[in-house]
Amino acid sequence: MKKKILQINTVAKGSSVGRIMCDLYDVSADKGYEPYLAIGRGEVPEGKTGITIGNKGDFYRHVMRNFFMGEAGFGSAKVTKDLIRWILEIRPDIIHLHNIHGFYIQVEIFFDFLKKSNIPVVWTLHDCWSYTGHCAYYDYAACDKWKTGCNNCIHHAKVYPYALFKDNSENAYLRKRKAFTGVKNLKIVTPSSWLSEEVRKSFLKEYQVFVIPNGIDLNVFYPDDKGQKKDADGRKIVLGVANVWEHRKGLHYFERLCEDLSDDYLVRLVGLNDKKIKELKKKYGDKVDPMGKTANTEELRKIYASADVFVNATLEDNFPTTNLEALACGTPVVTYDTGGSGESVTKETGFVVRKPDYEALKIAIVKAANGAFDKNECRKRAEKYEKTKCYEKYMALYEKLI
Repeated sequence: MKKKILQINTVAKGSSVGRIMCDLYDVSADKGYEPYLAIGRGEVPEGKTGITIGNKGDFYRHVMRNFFMGEAGFGSAKVTKDLIRWILEIRPDIIHLHNIHGFYIQVEIFFDFLKKSNIPVVWTLHDCWSYTGHCAYYDYAACDKWKTGCNNCIHHAKVYPYALFKDNSENAYLRKRKAFTGVKNLKIVTPSSWLSEEVRKSFLKEYQVFVIPNGIDLNVFYPDDKGQKKDADGRKIVLGVANVWEHRKGLHYFERLCEDLSDDYLVRLVGLNDKKIKELKKKYGDKVDPMGKTANTEELRKIYASADVFVNATLEDNFPTTNLEALACGTPVVTYDTGGSGESVTKETGFVVRKPDYEALKIAIVKAANGAFDKNECRKRAEKYEKTKCYEKYMALYEKLI
């Protein structure tokens, strides 16, 4: 009889974590497992077996509960019980958690079930939400209250999950600590060494932590055979890519680059909304090439491959796959030393700059854009993170737990 693997995440489509989950689904199926998905919203991808937890009404009620009371993770009680009933029906041999925030699970009810069920659990942490009283990231705020107990959070209305009307960080921290500790046979995975060290300082330190980097498909992201292409005017292309250009992604640094770099450079930004595209074009004219999101991976590959340097000016991050995608396309990376963002960059493939030193960032960008690095070295570095190699480590972990 095939062993069953159930993965749980907020979404299956439109996010890097969703892509990782679906890749693991395919790899585990190829290895002879019987995989399942449970997602918070959206549709289960065609050809995959699973359920969508809850509905839009429950999602919005959970969001409102958080807005007014700061209770992200403490709504959705009914749909969580429905999820548990479904899990009891399929009887998985392993439950693999990804992001359990996102307004779709009541974490106390769910983790109480995990403790009683004794089902082996793999929990991949893609951010820091699991061990804080509110924030998914705290690096930019330089806050370390999570080490002893969150309280008096001044960021609750400013950062995800946006509790607009109440600071509930102290209560949420205590409830999460009680819920998330004491689970037998739970293993934590982090994509970066940085996050693994942070976990060991938190109330999750009782669990064994494995570092398994995010992987990428080297058949999808690769350099152009004819080498790097410039824009029509022969300018150096400085590229930034983000799924959501929130403040922590450093958009303001790219705006400064538009002002400070000479006319020999073009700042190209991918992932902007229509309002921001119009705003940037009006303000910076031909100095900037603002673009919306693209779901076409070949188009994105060409964008990476045509750039002279990829810039990740992130102020808070774990292990961004955008760095890997750029390297795979032969493009050097300049990033701040934020979280695990610099772990994929070597002295042969880019610069890791001290955060938030803008002048050092600008100098590094100019050097990288003018041929300081060889694209073959960039590609070679990316090969370390070929997705099959990374996902095989998950398969080995599954084998240990079953």
